[in-house]
Amino acid sequence: MADPKGFLTHDRELPARRPVDVRIRDWREVYEDFPKPALTKQAARCMDCGIPFCHNGCPLGNLIPEWNDLVYRDDWREAAERLHATNNFPEFTGRLCPAPCEAACVLGINADPVSIKRVEVEIIDRAFAEGWVAPRPPERKTGKRVAVVGSGPAGLAAAQQLTRAGHDVVVFERADRIGGLLRYGIPEFKMEKRHLDRRLAQMEAEGTEFRTGVNVGVDVPAARLREEFDAIVLAGGATAWRDLPVPGRELKGVYQAMEYLPPANRDLAASPISAEGKHVVVIGGGDTGADCVGTAIRQGAASVTQLEIMPRPPADRPGSQPWPTYPMLFKMESAHEELEAGGGARVYAASTTEFLADEHGNVRALRLVDVEGPAAGFRPIPGSEREIPAELVTLAMGFVGPERGPLLTGLASLASRDFFDARGNVARSVSYETAVEGVFAAGDMGRGQSLIVWAIAEGRSAAAAVDEYLSGRTALPVAVPPTARPLV
Repeated sequence: MADPKGFLTHDRELPARRPVDVRIRDWREVYEDFPKPALTKQAARCMDCGIPFCHNGCPLGNLIPEWNDLVYRDDWREAAERLHATNNFPEFTGRLCPAPCEAACVLGINADPVSIKRVEVEIIDRAFAEGWVAPRPPERKTGKRVAVVGSGPAGLAAAQQLTRAGHDVVVFERADRIGGLLRYGIPEFKMEKRHLDRRLAQMEAEGTEFRTGVNVGVDVPAARLREEFDAIVLAGGATAWRDLPVPGRELKGVYQAMEYLPPANRDLAASPISAEGKHVVVIGGGDTGADCVGTAIRQGAASVTQLEIMPRPPADRPGSQPWPTYPMLFKMESAHEELEAGGGARVYAASTTEFLADEHGNVRALRLVDVEGPAAGFRPIPGSEREIPAELVTLAMGFVGPERGPLLTGLASLASRDFFDARGNVARSVSYETAVEGVFAAGDMGRGQSLIVWAIAEGRSAAAAVDEYLSGRTALPVAVPPTARPLV
């Protein structure tokens, strides 16, 4: 145990965010540096519980008490080793994961939980700075070839594990650069892309091959891919977005979030879809909605409003969401802080009923109505109808599953049983194998829209299943079976 009294003598602390009026002028990450003495105190708060529920909260089973103790004892290199023992990309999860581990922290029963994510980030950033993160090429090659379709966190995790096991791995990505939503869905102010690029450089040095601009199923038919590779890992994500079929949806200026964010991330200075000088409305109160809010503010929006059909979440854990489950609480993300500082607002329990056009066919406003909560079926409240200006609207209402494009329909035609499950995701066995022999599915494509930490966990586990399929046995770790259900 790091410090037997640490949780009693030190309060939870996080690094300060850069001032709003400063950070909205650039695209850099919003947090300031965290002094080493402050971080040591945060690591000291870990109680090294007899039953560390943070392990259960984390799908990767991160060895959290171990690396907290090592940080407290100033053994950073060993802390980085323990961090990498369960997680290929802690620099991603430490910045982007909503931290179900912290929700499950035993200290969180009656106090603020340990700042697990911040310790994780500081360990991996120091490891890169000290040169401890080196390529780990395989000692021997198996001669087997594996295709990984999709270069998001699930695909990259599977690819790195399989490459290190000695297989020849090719990652296919239909975009022009590797990274999936890590590259073009996550704004720079949440994770600077240099963190992604340095990890990709490590993977290339280990022997992973990346092919961009290849739309598998179109440029390479599914049957041909199956013939050319000994195994396939489907890791294309759940990219079929949820739409809003109300009058005026076809108007110019109404975009899906994933139509708006990628071009903004490609060209920070001159996106073809810009919020500059416009009244912006973001429909959807989740992380993607917050990404749209922060992006619009940095582009110079005249105003930003975020709408959410659900009622405002409580500030404290409700009795219906007991520890150690992940509670749905009111959050003040950096983008929300910027929104309020600029006079914008988050509007809860409101539903959009119509988009209104100007004389040129562009959206100029939207009509909304207050609604009663989910128990009442989101019933409109009479007399609450109103209009708000909206010259750019982004729909950030989540995703409904994988795209039923040529890749999945082509593979389904080769299947011996149902290729899709009842939810519309790619069906797979407990070994991650689909209805087509030698074809495996990991991440959101198989489990539906979920978290980055689940994507990495599934990528690692699917890699172990593929390695066993190709070699008859495997030494790769299994993070989580596909039948497990997340706490969030």
